[in-house]
Amino acid sequence: MYIHVSAKPGAHIGRLKFGDLDFPCALGRSGIVATKREGDGGTPEGRFALRELHWRADRLSTPATALRRRLIARSDGWCDAPSDPAYNRPVALPYRASAETLWRDDHLYDLLVPLGYNDEPVVPGAGSAIFFHLANEKGGELGATEGCVALRLADMLVLLARVAPATEMEIALAA
Repeated sequence: MYIHVSAKPGAHIGRLKFGDLDFPCALGRSGIVATKREGDGGTPEGRFALRELHWRADRLSTPATALRRRLIARSDGWCDAPSDPAYNRPVALPYRASAETLWRDDHLYDLLVPLGYNDEPVVPGAGSAIFFHLANEKGGELGATEGCVALRLADMLVLLARVAPATEMEIALAA
């Protein structure tokens, strides 16, 4: 079964549907893109595995899900330097090259699922740290991501409880 994510061209707000669930979701500031490049703000089009759930135990109790779970530690990072051998891979911080910090002051990564994008094989410069995570919300509006897919906390918890390890996310432009 697939999680379907769609949006109109250039839109940073889309719809996420899974079975009878239907939620608004945040996407990259450039919307859904067919060809993803590092730093372009686009959410890649395609079908991607949900690798595992990472979460902050200091902020949330253990989430209900059939996905493999992993606690986020203060030293967890994700390499986003295209020329580094660890590009688009988890790393321990501090790291010698540029890397996204997973232990954040905000709540965006309190729950995060790395998507199986650009990881088998990794192509330098094709985009990194494409996650399914919590949305940045201001005044009831979902803010754009850097290229990820994001949901409100309550919606994410409902969805995580229903997915299976074989569930994939399909991201496509709306017709």
